[in-house]
Amino acid sequence: MKKVLVVAPHPDDETLGCGGTLLRHYQEGDEVHWLIVTDMKGGFNKEKINLRKLEIEEVGKNYQFKSITQLDFSTTTLDEAPMRDLVTSFSEVVQIVKPEIVYLPYRGDVHSDHKYVFDAMIACTKWFRYDFIKKILVYETLSETEFGINPDNNGFKPNVYVNITDYFNKKIQIMNIFSSEMGDYPFPRSNKAIEALASYRGVSGGFHYAEAFMLLKEVY
Repeated sequence: MKKVLVVAPHPDDETLGCGGTLLRHYQEGDEVHWLIVTDMKGGFNKEKINLRKLEIEEVGKNYQFKSITQLDFSTTTLDEAPMRDLVTSFSEVVQIVKPEIVYLPYRGDVHSDHKYVFDAMIACTKWFRYDFIKKILVYETLSETEFGINPDNNGFKPNVYVNITDYFNKKIQIMNIFSSEMGDYPFPRSNKAIEALASYRGVSGGFHYAEAFMLLKEVY
């Protein structure tokens, strides 16, 4: 059994980026933990906040996560949070979970929250403090990764492909729990767009459906 930690700047990033892989981890006997970095604060009404709480609970049940930790950083304003606060909060979770495998958002995503989450979490993977971490993978997030068109960025270049053919339908079901985040095609967070990406990544890996990752580090 491996301990797995998926770090999501916002609820739904984990499902878009590696939902099928997380379902596969659980099916194969691994222990999966979910770290949500942001919470709804200013700018959202009580009804929306309560709905999101219910969505998180339902999604957690579907993945059968061993633990769910939601921090209270404000969404879209992580650039205003001291990096030391992010690192300290992440480190506390990492020390409790002690994951062997960590999934992170891509630093080049258009949403700045993803960049700050990546930078803070990478600081929590130093071998001399977190020697239990053996593998670090970066996932792509539809509606964020493909729009990260900074010319100084090398772009998302996957080198790991996970066969999620048996888990794709469940991934779609879970994504639709986040009903307020979904839209009609060609909106990126739509069933058809999610299937299109999974099919495209599947072609690269030789599968019907796949999720793609960038392997940043692996220690044997």
